[in-house]
Amino acid sequence: MKLPLYQVDAFTSRLFAGNPAAVCPLDGWLPDRVLQAIAAENNLSETAYYIPSGEGRYGLRWFTPTVEMDLCGHATLASAHVIMSIRRETTATRAVFSTRSGELTVDRDGELYAMDFPARPPESYNPHSLLREALGAAPRTMLAARDYFCVYESEEEVRALTPDMQKLAALDKLGVIVTAPGRDCDFVSRFFAPGLGVPEDPVTGSAHCTLIPYWAERLSLDKLFARQISQRGGELWCENKGERVRIAGHAVQYLEAVIAIPDAELIEERSVV
Repeated sequence: MKLPLYQVDAFTSRLFAGNPAAVCPLDGWLPDRVLQAIAAENNLSETAYYIPSGEGRYGLRWFTPTVEMDLCGHATLASAHVIMSIRRETTATRAVFSTRSGELTVDRDGELYAMDFPARPPESYNPHSLLREALGAAPRTMLAARDYFCVYESEEEVRALTPDMQKLAALDKLGVIVTAPGRDCDFVSRFFAPGLGVPEDPVTGSAHCTLIPYWAERLSLDKLFARQISQRGGELWCENKGERVRIAGHAVQYLEAVIAIPDAELIEERSVV
């Protein structure tokens, strides 16, 4: 069996920045063990798989090296880039994805890909006793949605964080978002999810489902420009739309390859060993 594979840097307009995602087009779903094994072999924060389900419509799934995710922004953006710009599978400027988080759309807007995602506003939450210790510097505010949401006073504080990844992995949430006002943007963030095999994610679209409603309310702005200040860095054009958020960014192709799988049962046996 031979499968096409693309690697795309998402939320950036230049190579070697943003968040790399692997994208694997399929004719139909392979066994979950095979999808997970490929994602582990790719060893990127996310590998996306999609199958066509009608003109401009696709089924979409996302896998980290260790688990299947319910929502991933940068791999969705990367998938849209593969469909619309690399493989040119549709002449439409919209791709509609059926996912574990419902129906998601991506619109091509010039050089940007704009995703329509569900909003996940942060709320009050009694934090795990290890959270402050794991971060190494106490945030001004600690809230939570899918992830812990920690607000600092300045961009410099967020940049200086060197969390204890072992302690972060022991927390009771999927990941930890840290954020602060930006110097040359509306807000900055970083995202840690060592429990998923992703110590620090370079740019995290799904985290902005929580970041956008928080900063829109705090800054009284519906449209915001954000930076994720990981080592690779990324840029996001954001809009608060009530129960939904719009997250837009660039994408750049890095790699095109072919995966050779001689026998799915062989992968299963290796994973057991």
